[in-house]
Amino acid sequence: MQAMIDNFRILPAGHCGSGAMRNLIYHYCNLDLPEGVVFGLGAGIDAVYFSYEKAQPPFMFFGRGSSMETDITKNLGIDYREQTESDDDIAWDRVKTEVLNGNPTMLSGDIFYLDYREYKVHFPGHRFVLLGFNEEAQEAYIADRINTHAETCSMGALALSRSADAGISSHNLWGKFYSSSASHSLPEACGLALKMAVERMQGSDLSQRDLMQAAAGGTARCATGLDGLRAMRQDFTQWRGLPDVVDRITYIDNAIVKFGTGGGFFRDHYARFMEWSREQRPDLVGDDCVALANTTARQWNALSPLLQALARAPEDDALWAHCTEQLDDIFHTEYLLFGQLGDTVLGAVAT
Repeated sequence: MQAMIDNFRILPAGHCGSGAMRNLIYHYCNLDLPEGVVFGLGAGIDAVYFSYEKAQPPFMFFGRGSSMETDITKNLGIDYREQTESDDDIAWDRVKTEVLNGNPTMLSGDIFYLDYREYKVHFPGHRFVLLGFNEEAQEAYIADRINTHAETCSMGALALSRSADAGISSHNLWGKFYSSSASHSLPEACGLALKMAVERMQGSDLSQRDLMQAAAGGTARCATGLDGLRAMRQDFTQWRGLPDVVDRITYIDNAIVKFGTGGGFFRDHYARFMEWSREQRPDLVGDDCVALANTTARQWNALSPLLQALARAPEDDALWAHCTEQLDDIFHTEYLLFGQLGDTVLGAVAT
């Protein structure tokens, strides 16, 4: 059996999740939004830091939260739902049926196993769209963020990615659109997304911490938002002299610019969203907030070459001090940004 959906627009993206949702929302709802706006409307910005002994180095650090894909549809008022499936055969039958019915289908899995990607790091939250399959050839056809054409993946690799037998698994997570229109206006969605981001970064909403803690098997230590930034910075100062110090520094650098962040630990995307938000909700977002969002994006991007230099010279006192100061500056900027947004958004936006 085989099937292929040919009328799906594939635009390359800086980040897998916002890229996939941008194309899916356009397909199902005829709503064409820039990728940074998609990321921001999903309240994607975060700083998730948690210990994970099975990884090397033994922690993970993400610049976005776990639920951006469902949060953008929630904020826009689109009926989109995601679910997991423990049985691999049932999981394939469900998404296969969606494709047979002409429905491009969101999937999630560990990018490490996808054989069309040369990706050497386990990341279980990669997002991509199933467009077709050929069971006789044992091939699946996937829209990913890297090209304008569909990728060919072996069905065995796809199955392993979706339900990995080691590390953190996405448990065959997939998503389905049940509506084809947004019930919230763009200004309404913008306000909801801003409030959601503020509450998560400031710590009154701990949903992202709880989701990641559960996915990581109840890890004892997990922090998100400004607390996540603070925890990572505190640990960073203790890494000097550790046997894997270069691995730790290199991982943080990659988390900022390499792991599909769209630049600056996702802050480039959020800065574009803040510029758009100033036009949509001038009552909530002013020039100062836009300037702070652009500043933190620049600060994250500037941290990357400092970390690369430190990885080459891990005994350099001046580089350790410079990186630590840069992390302090980042924390201060984001503290100001979400403090100012909180002053205008909290209480002004009804959930």
